[in-house]
Amino acid sequence: MKFAFIFPGQGSQVIGMGRELADSSSAAKEVFDAVDDALNQKLSTLMWEGSMEDLTLTENAQPALMAVSLAIMAALEADHGITVTAASHVAGHSLGEYSALAAAGSIGLADAARLLKRRGQAMQRAVPVGEGTMAALLGATEEQALALCIAGKPHGVCAIANDNAPGQIVISGATAAIAEAIKLAKAVGVKKGVLLPVSAPFHCEMMQPAADEMEEALSQVQIKTPRVPLVANVTAEPTINPQAIRRQLVEQITGRVRWRESITCLAEAGVDTFVEIGSGKVLTQMVRRITDKATGIAVNSVDSLESFAALLKSETEMKAQA
Repeated sequence: MKFAFIFPGQGSQVIGMGRELADSSSAAKEVFDAVDDALNQKLSTLMWEGSMEDLTLTENAQPALMAVSLAIMAALEADHGITVTAASHVAGHSLGEYSALAAAGSIGLADAARLLKRRGQAMQRAVPVGEGTMAALLGATEEQALALCIAGKPHGVCAIANDNAPGQIVISGATAAIAEAIKLAKAVGVKKGVLLPVSAPFHCEMMQPAADEMEEALSQVQIKTPRVPLVANVTAEPTINPQAIRRQLVEQITGRVRWRESITCLAEAGVDTFVEIGSGKVLTQMVRRITDKATGIAVNSVDSLESFAALLKSETEMKAQA
């Protein structure tokens, strides 16, 4: 088994995520405490006892999701001896790229938490509420999505934000431009265009003020060579170069999340198992749509963590006997 660790992005948050893990693993609890300390905020209390409305705020959801992912990784290492180097690569969807880099030792946990808090705030204030939005194009090809972006552009910015999986593309931009694209969706053969319940048009050029702010923030943070290669969102190619990683994290704010291409890249490199580390199983479902040559495993609870550890142990024993 050749596997990659993959880390989810915004939208996977739920109240209570990570609490069972914190109760069962001291290493996991230490991660949540460290994130609380780094932010000078009881984020863990919000995650476990707060309202979904507050947790979904971008500035809270982003560091919270990273905390859950890193707590799972800490429990895997402390309780089962599984480190990130057991994987061939790491990758993360949007904010999940920070989780991937923190897991790989490229960015410190406290720095990742503070960067994601600032990233969430910067993305929220980059565009006044109501001026931008996003929409999912159901059943769309890349060519159809591009055609709709061209049709929407006379009304403002309109671009592909996420190429998630076959038939699952998200566009982002000015509210009027996205509305025009949705109106014309069926005319170009797209099954349906659906507005997403988001507060800003992420991953398009309207986010440039946030990109400028994050460039300044990232310039003050140490980025080390990751212990395993990262497949970056904006290139869908592996890298271990700290300067490239710093640059790509800035480009990611306004650039397309090339998730379908990233998974394809990993599959072509021989990865046959994708292990999703964090809340939910959105990425696992995407993997199944992207390739039929690989398996997806969601590690999002104590039981699933122990099951994955047992699987890996069994694989190791079989190799040793071969």
